[in-house]
Amino acid sequence: MKGSRFERAIRPITGNGLMSLGIETLQVNLGLRCNQRCRHCHVGAGPDRTECMPWATMEQVLAAAAAANCSQLDLTGGAPELNPNFRRLIDAACAIGLTVQVRTNLTVHTEPGMEDLAEFLRDRNVALVGSLPCYLAVNVDAQRGRHAHQRSIEVIRRLNELGYGADPALPLNLVYNPVGPTLPPAQSALEADYHRELAKQHGVYFTKLLTITNMPIGRFLAELERSHQDEQYMETLTDAFNGATIDSLMCRRQVSVGWDGKLYDCDFNLALGTPIDHGAPNRLEEFDAAAVSQRRITTGDHCFGCTAGFGSSCGGALVSDRQ
Repeated sequence: MKGSRFERAIRPITGNGLMSLGIETLQVNLGLRCNQRCRHCHVGAGPDRTECMPWATMEQVLAAAAAANCSQLDLTGGAPELNPNFRRLIDAACAIGLTVQVRTNLTVHTEPGMEDLAEFLRDRNVALVGSLPCYLAVNVDAQRGRHAHQRSIEVIRRLNELGYGADPALPLNLVYNPVGPTLPPAQSALEADYHRELAKQHGVYFTKLLTITNMPIGRFLAELERSHQDEQYMETLTDAFNGATIDSLMCRRQVSVGWDGKLYDCDFNLALGTPIDHGAPNRLEEFDAAAVSQRRITTGDHCFGCTAGFGSSCGGALVSDRQ
């Protein structure tokens, strides 16, 4: 919003709001059903959620990706693998030349009916981004549920056996997010810790580590409010504002699609129910590649989460922490 603290913070850098720089990626939320119920989940996913993108909407996704000349389809949820048309969508995307990336909680691979999921993904060179908020079991289980760490390690080991994390065509990136109301540490140093500890303790490996800041929305915000830390956390984010992150913000080259076909500037605006605004159409059936590519992005105070410290995006830190 034009009068928000975030808009005032970026005005000296952008001149007038935040504008899109094109559409390289369509990030698609396939539904909110998940086999886990994580404490930090900003979309409120869980086993009891029934929202699910139908095939007709997926066909509109593919048409929009072609119209915008996107290079990548980034599938998320919930657990996107639980959508009954998940594999059909991947095959259709590959058929029109899109690269596909899946954001996975890893443990979904251990659910009934998923026994051949890893092979399916490997055979189509699908890139994986797996959530593993710490290399220590106690921290992962506290955030994601009992035995989540053990099950995740078992899945990573299976993926390694198929070439993930070693073959350049099969990237396996892991995601770290803080357990509490703090900013992520330097990505490169933490990545080194992950590589060392996961290899030492479990004999598994991965491609890259992506650090992502917990956004003050959804379940994480509810937890902050219960512990009376919400105002303090927002102060932490605003005090750490880094203007060098602005050019690389994910919303500037990406559009998020909700399970119901609504269009959002990012996954966090999706969680807040704040669709694309400022004149560009905000539904797939009205998709206008030119208008969406040149849209003004809707912002709010939660955007300080992406611009704090080294920055945060679906691709990890936005500015280098290397001296």
